[in-house]
Amino acid sequence: MSPFLQTYARNRGAVFGSIVLAIVIVVALGAAWLFPGSPWDMNGAPFEPPLSAGLPLGSDMLGRDIAAGIAHGARVSLLVALISTLVAVLIGVTLGALAGYFGGWVDHAIVGFTEFFQTIPSFVLAVVLVAIFNPSIVAIIGAIAVVSWPPLARLVRAEFLSLRSREYVQAAILGGQSDLAIILRHILPNSVSTIIVTASMMVATAILLESALSFLGLGDPNMMSWGYIIGASRTVM
Repeated sequence: MSPFLQTYARNRGAVFGSIVLAIVIVVALGAAWLFPGSPWDMNGAPFEPPLSAGLPLGSDMLGRDIAAGIAHGARVSLLVALISTLVAVLIGVTLGALAGYFGGWVDHAIVGFTEFFQTIPSFVLAVVLVAIFNPSIVAIIGAIAVVSWPPLARLVRAEFLSLRSREYVQAAILGGQSDLAIILRHILPNSVSTIIVTASMMVATAILLESALSFLGLGDPNMMSWGYIIGASRTVM
């Protein structure tokens, strides 16, 4: 076993989190097999208790299987989180790399553009964007991506500012390599670990944002998600 895996195995929190994440992914991938049919179908009387016949977690106010909704909703929530994070990473890394590497007026312009988005609370901006473009899966993904990239852009900019003065970067410049080659071959690979850690936290934040939007009634009405389940049930709390 590698030293990394040994250290990882000694961290109980990391192991527990990995197990929970693996269970969620397995349930999401096997939702159609575990719960065939539509999660919108009525499978029993309203408010059936857990462990009822065919309803392991009971039913909601319309008689829909809560377990089926959670399983099918996991796919939507994970899909929204992963795609929106991927888009945010592409935007944030690109802008942060340009600002940190070139500096000067490019840096000032990108930093000003980034700060403009950070002056507005991210959740409020997401609500406004989804409301403007009508609640849909595409609008939700776009809104979450728009509000998620600024912190990553600032982090990548700081990494590039630190790394561009290193000896191997200066040697590449003196060797006549192009700016794009230096960014992709020498600086970006040394920033990947920071980007991965930040992106993993962005996925979790994206799931919470999607749930919050659905809770407020701004989710895609044609897609079952965790936020929709909570929002639809809040009237009977």
